Amino acid sequence: MTQIFIGIVIAAFLAVLASAFRVLREYERAVVFLLGRFQRVKGPGLIIIIPILQSMVRVDLRTIVMDVPSQDLITRDNVSVKVNAVLYFKVLDPDHAVLNVENYIEAVGQLAQTTLRSVLGQHELDELLAERERLNNNIQTILDQQTDQWGIKVASVEIKHVDIDESMIRAIAKQAEAERERRAKVIHADGEYEAAGRLTDAAARLSSEAGSMQLRYLQTLTEIAGEKSSTIVFPLPVNLMESMNRLLGEPAADDDST
Repeated sequence: MTQIFIGIVIAAFLAVLASAFRVLREYERAVVFLLGRFQRVKGPGLIIIIPILQSMVRVDLRTIVMDVPSQDLITRDNVSVKVNAVLYFKVLDPDHAVLNVENYIEAVGQLAQTTLRSVLGQHELDELLAERERLNNNIQTILDQQTDQWGIKVASVEIKHVDIDESMIRAIAKQAEAERERRAKVIHADGEYEAAGRLTDAAARLSSEAGSMQLRYLQTLTEIAGEKSSTIVFPLPVNLMESMNRLLGEPAADDDST
């Protein structure tokens, strides 16, 4: 019996001694407590934890990817939407993450949900659809400030989906179509205005030079002559005849009368 008792004692001692040695991976840290009081942060590698006197909490320092569940919210222009996002964060101070909050992963998740609703509810639907990058940065900044006391760094926040009712989708499509028609009309009006200005400049230049109008008439006659019309009636201005007479060396009509 004595030998059995000694064997049991030795086995128990070896088990306790083995439990004192812990191996932490490169991305892990141990928050060590001595009789319930925080002592220090250990790791990575092989560490020794004195049984009964000391205890430890493992903390993962890798970036954690959290899917924020879909949140129902009402935008500033009274549109009901559902928005979900993905959150990237990591622990920088393991002691703060253990001492200052009960469950830092759960706390960050709940904070992300409330922040997502409060921030996006201050913007209109068009901003949610067109300015996601700015909204992502805004949410990330707010979360990072609030989680700083927990020793946590929020790396980024990405809005994944914005779900809208079918009726609102049809209204947005009509609005987009109306906007495209408005832009088309504005572009057409700008083209008409520019063309009118060019025509005015061309008319002023033709009227300022002495043979320009006659050359324009002759060019128009040449273009019409190439068409298949059987009869062409074209008004011939008097000043064109006078110019042609001067070119041919013939006297003008008023000179013959004198």
